[in-house]
Amino acid sequence: MVEHLVDAEISIGDYVLTNGAIAAVVFVDAVVRLLPGVLGDEKSASEDSFSASLLEAPQYTRPADFRGWKVPAVLLSGHHGEIAAWRKREAERRTRSNRPDLLT
Repeated sequence: MVEHLVDAEISIGDYVLTNGAIAAVVFVDAVVRLLPGVLGDEKSASEDSFSASLLEAPQYTRPADFRGWKVPAVLLSGHHGEIAAWRKREAERRTRSNRPDLLT
């Protein structure tokens, strides 16, 4: 019956939800955030997880030392090239560790 009434089927992942409204909200959010002006910074969507088939590198904020967890020195260095290289390495490491299927 469904194949006669549905144009396309879209998966939001391999899990079970209590109802279709939750899936609809996830889908709408994923699409709407790509529209110009929806996000505060136009570059945000192009730099999100999966934009380069990799998970994002870890994100840090202030203070630079929180409960003994320190921000990596490279991120405090101000050297944009080294910071970009660190983020790429970390994104690759996290993807290999958490979602190796994205690398194939």
